[in-house]
Amino acid sequence: MRTRASILASTVLSAGPARAFATGVTRIADVVVPARFTPYVQQRTQEKSRLIQSGAAVVDATLSANLSGAGLTFNEPSFKDLDNDAENVSSDDPTVQSAPKKIGTATEIQVRLSRNQSWSSMDLVDALAGVDPMDAIANLVGGYWARRMQAAFVATMKGVFADNDAAPTGGDTHTAGDMTRTTAALNAGAYQQGVTDFGGKNFIQATLTMGDSMGDLTLIMMHSIPYATALANNLITFKTQSDNTNSIEIPTYLGREVIVDDGVPFSGGLFETWFFGRGALRIGQGSPKVPTEVDRKPENGNGGGQELLYNRTEWTIHPVGHAYIGTTPNGGPANADLQAAASWRRVFPERKQIKIARLITREF
Repeated sequence: MRTRASILASTVLSAGPARAFATGVTRIADVVVPARFTPYVQQRTQEKSRLIQSGAAVVDATLSANLSGAGLTFNEPSFKDLDNDAENVSSDDPTVQSAPKKIGTATEIQVRLSRNQSWSSMDLVDALAGVDPMDAIANLVGGYWARRMQAAFVATMKGVFADNDAAPTGGDTHTAGDMTRTTAALNAGAYQQGVTDFGGKNFIQATLTMGDSMGDLTLIMMHSIPYATALANNLITFKTQSDNTNSIEIPTYLGREVIVDDGVPFSGGLFETWFFGRGALRIGQGSPKVPTEVDRKPENGNGGGQELLYNRTEWTIHPVGHAYIGTTPNGGPANADLQAAASWRRVFPERKQIKIARLITREF
């Protein structure tokens, strides 16, 4: 535990004599040393992200390195797998010649997401009782960014599924709807318990979109309504996981971790449930020019003064096997851009290369 004296001393050394604050009052600027605070928040964000902890999204050093350079989008070419053509049968006839095959290429395109937020010190200082202030602030800010990363992830997946629902265009390699199973038409489109709602049979049908690679799907993200259906049917079990000094209960279904998020789409009685395999998405974590700043506004509050904490981050959230082809404003796309069907194109031809699936169930 750092003492208040050591915190103030380190701040004076790092910030220099330009800023002077009243003695006896701990301010955000006294405890937030940007050079230490920024990586601390990034670490907390990753620790608190269920997507990263589950392995469905992996932090990728290549994508992080891309963010340290210039550009809004990043092209990543790769070789496709060899086509599964029938092999030749050897012959002793010298006039029979084999026709060599070729290997194809694909180019994934990732996009930079530049995001920021600011907070008034009054909101943060109220939480700083009996703990290291910098640790408390980093936890609060890290938790915020973990939630916002998940919101950007949800928007990205909305866009990927919207693209998959449509007929392929412009070099897109998918078959329309090949990542989805739906119960919408069962029972003439009306709800029937145990038939149209979330359960084992419908779950298996969704994972079967991966064929014999169905076991690769290890994470489930679902709305609270189908989750409640699974709970009511005693389909959810819990495992204990330590989060720093706390223990939390993680829901699982058939051994797969479950994330409950009401940002997963629904319409009327139809609800989406998403499935992911390990490494289905790659995440890059960058650092803006000035990631963290503290500013004082003495005129605010009618002269009472206000102190602000600014925090900025840069991400790439990339669904493997896809290319981002949407709009790229200066700060990168907003979540509304990410969720558009026209923003994504699948470039990996084989369904099993995309460790993502979707189940749509009618819950009422």
